[in-house]
Amino acid sequence: MKNKFRGIFVYLMMITLVLNCMNPMQVYASDKVDYSAVFDANYYYSAYADLRSAIGNDPQKLLQHFITFGMQEGRCGNSEFDVKVYIQNNADLVQAFGKEDLKSYYFHYIKYGKKEGRIAVSSGANIGTAVAPAQPLISSYTTAFDPSQSRAVNIALSASKLNGTVVRSGKSFSFSDTVGPRTAENGFVIAPTFSSGKIVTDIGGGICQVSSTMYAAMLQGGIKATERHAHSLPVSYIPAGMDATIAEGTKDLTFTNDFAFPIVINVVANDGKVTVSFSRYD
Repeated sequence: MKNKFRGIFVYLMMITLVLNCMNPMQVYASDKVDYSAVFDANYYYSAYADLRSAIGNDPQKLLQHFITFGMQEGRCGNSEFDVKVYIQNNADLVQAFGKEDLKSYYFHYIKYGKKEGRIAVSSGANIGTAVAPAQPLISSYTTAFDPSQSRAVNIALSASKLNGTVVRSGKSFSFSDTVGPRTAENGFVIAPTFSSGKIVTDIGGGICQVSSTMYAAMLQGGIKATERHAHSLPVSYIPAGMDATIAEGTKDLTFTNDFAFPIVINVVANDGKVTVSFSRYD
């Protein structure tokens, strides 16, 4: 009798293994969509240092970030789908979706593209680091920070929210609006910051290094600020006169795109350096 049950158990295990091979691991979110064609939590965690600092290795939180921010930022969720390559190789989709609604390309690949065998990755592509299609660089600026400090979390998180932002000709950009509310619910933490000429601690401390780096890149590229405020104390990470402080609801960094073409803002925080660059986006 024991041998009979053992035989049944082995048989069921074999069936389970076969079914698992036929149906790869699925990745569902609250919207009931299976994101496995474009997302793998381990890959996403390994590919982006800013997420390792801000979110950690939590598969559900990583998936939620990918859905809420990552897809529209053009991030690669796995090694099988690169939205830049998908756009470059599928002109019919560009006519349907344009070049700003990046999420539509991910959903198209999930529902149709993978089954149709559409090209979604180039051989030898450096996936997981590029942000937007390669375009002529307008300007770039880099500053350094200590990745072991609490402010590094806010730097990485704000960088991820800004990364890949496209500003069309004649349109305005707001740093504060793009980053969104600096709250614990949005992943920001308490860190040192300036207030009325004093060093204090507040949630979101550190994002001013990103705004200052952006302002320096703006100066390099001839992009005029429509609103910019200096810190109440000198900062160590950038020369005097090139800083730009942010205070939610009162102080912002803004500009209007005066170029005759759209521009894309790339922001990367990695290995103790934050780089902001402006490029032409066609």
